[in-house]
Amino acid sequence: MAKYEKDVRELLEAIGGKGNISAVSHCMTRMRFVLADEKKADVKRIEGISSVKGTFTQAGQFQVIIGNDVSTFFNEFTACAGVEGVSKEAAKQAAKSNQTWIQRMMSNLGEIFAPIIPALICGGLVLGFRNVIDSIAFFENGTKTLVQISQFWAGVDSFLWLIGEAVFWLLPVGIVWSITKKMGTTQILGIILGLTLVSSQLLNGFSVASTPADQIPVWDFGFAQVKMIGYQGQVIAAMMAGFVLVYLEKFFRKHCPAVVSMIVVPFCSLVPAVFVAHMIVGPIGWAIGNAIGNVVYAGLTSNVRFIFAGIFGLVYAPIVMTGLHHMTNAIDSQLVTATGGTMLWPMIALSNIAQGSSVLAMSVLQKKNERAQQVNVPALISCYLGVTEPALFGVNLKYGFPLVCGMIGSGCAALISVGFGVEAASIGVGGLPGILSIFPQFWGIFAAAMAAAVVIPFCLTYLVGSRKLTAGERMGEEIPEDGTQVQEDGEEQREEAGTEEELKAFLSGRAVPLEEVPDEVFSQKVMGDGMAILPSDNTVLAPADAQVSVVMEDSRHACGLTLGNGMEVLIHVGIDTVNMQGDGFELLVKQGERVRCGQPLLRFDPEKIKAAGLPAITVLVVTDEGDGKQLKFVTGTDVKAGESAVARFC
Repeated sequence: MAKYEKDVRELLEAIGGKGNISAVSHCMTRMRFVLADEKKADVKRIEGISSVKGTFTQAGQFQVIIGNDVSTFFNEFTACAGVEGVSKEAAKQAAKSNQTWIQRMMSNLGEIFAPIIPALICGGLVLGFRNVIDSIAFFENGTKTLVQISQFWAGVDSFLWLIGEAVFWLLPVGIVWSITKKMGTTQILGIILGLTLVSSQLLNGFSVASTPADQIPVWDFGFAQVKMIGYQGQVIAAMMAGFVLVYLEKFFRKHCPAVVSMIVVPFCSLVPAVFVAHMIVGPIGWAIGNAIGNVVYAGLTSNVRFIFAGIFGLVYAPIVMTGLHHMTNAIDSQLVTATGGTMLWPMIALSNIAQGSSVLAMSVLQKKNERAQQVNVPALISCYLGVTEPALFGVNLKYGFPLVCGMIGSGCAALISVGFGVEAASIGVGGLPGILSIFPQFWGIFAAAMAAAVVIPFCLTYLVGSRKLTAGERMGEEIPEDGTQVQEDGEEQREEAGTEEELKAFLSGRAVPLEEVPDEVFSQKVMGDGMAILPSDNTVLAPADAQVSVVMEDSRHACGLTLGNGMEVLIHVGIDTVNMQGDGFELLVKQGERVRCGQPLLRFDPEKIKAAGLPAITVLVVTDEGDGKQLKFVTGTDVKAGESAVARFC
């Protein structure tokens, strides 16, 4: 008899039967279904199955959380259902059939921009710094800038434009490269196509508007002339050109004999793509991009701009939680190109501040709750610096009302920003440093908007939290210094003396609470309690003597261990790294192997994880306590792999 025979049969029925399964795969802990009709899945019944720890839907996939033994469960399920499992990437692609065309478009747009966001942020900081030294008249009674009075700073200002030009003027190169990377075609061809769009032989795209029509250079083919216009800073045109190249390469790769493909495919893909880019899709993309920018700009400057601003400020935080917020980068870039500035980015920075202010209020309310503060304080800092996921998933979404209070404050701040026409010179760092990307003449108004983004969410969250939070949520468990623990009935109970047993750090880096992990299965402790490490190295070590109970042979991004006391732990590198299909990961142990504390388990490439647009935060979760005692996790400190203790048995 199969180990999970009863459970897999019940799951098959509850999920709507074989006919409702379009595709199924699994990762380290979850079954991932693409269902023909999600309404047929009886979620309540599924979550009542003994082997199931929870369910949720994400990106068109219905995910059923099983745990470390998911591979065994998966094999029994596919055998019982008479279906074949597919790769994670195939399931991901199949899941897109459950999305609307708008969802698919936004998802693809986010995936294209994710790898180039670090460059955009760096470029934004550079331009923000240049704004300070070359645009603000701090000196000689407010008549001269730092650049005007200092040759050194004039040189720095000029030198830093190397980075600004590379990031923003040559942006099409990064966009076309990212498209070829995402679509699995030849990336160097994408880079070359991008370079042809911004070649120095062409009239700079930013100079077209100021150049008389009869002075614009052309290619003269006798029967037709094509304007030699560059596409510096153009987003839509670059994206259209990139997809032309991708589909040409896929077409010729499919139909070309392998023996000559090395010659034929690159030539027949790149050369036509360059012609089409400059003669057809480039001009079309230019027109579309300008039209989109003009529409958004009109919305932000029209009589209804307050409505537009209020709605955008209100809903931006939930958009971040869906991952669709990357779509704003394309609009921001287009606005900067078309109008010289963007009103969207200031509202994004204000939304970051507002959500951070909600966390600040929670931190004040829970100042005596040490456990909560381990989540609140780092989330607050990262949010004020523009990274909102720890705050959204670890604090605000968990309690609900801080999220809503932050959204209200963000909407109010957006009304102030747009109402007074605040513009940013470029995309920059979100949160409080976002003021560096704002044109200096708007600093005063933006500071007022920032004040609203701080005060309104803080006050609302504090008032609501004062009524909604229980005493336990506000105070936590108070443990006096003498080792006694105060019980609810007022009696004191001496804590049991701890043992010397402990789990060592499995990576070097910053130990953080599980609530800060940007994945609800981990942060909400669906799989069990645990902790995580923001890694500073790349080799995962065994936290204790154990036996390797499970490994992911294909993706190589996680492994499960069984300790001597029967406790089972899962170590999972990164979030959604299963989609990398093992690229950048190396398994150093086999299933069934016994390992000693500090022995290497797997190795990963942080740069490849970063390039895939995924977090490298690595999680340890106790999936089965076995005969072990309760663990007390040590977080909020820097740890060294194999030496520092991250958990102690108590």
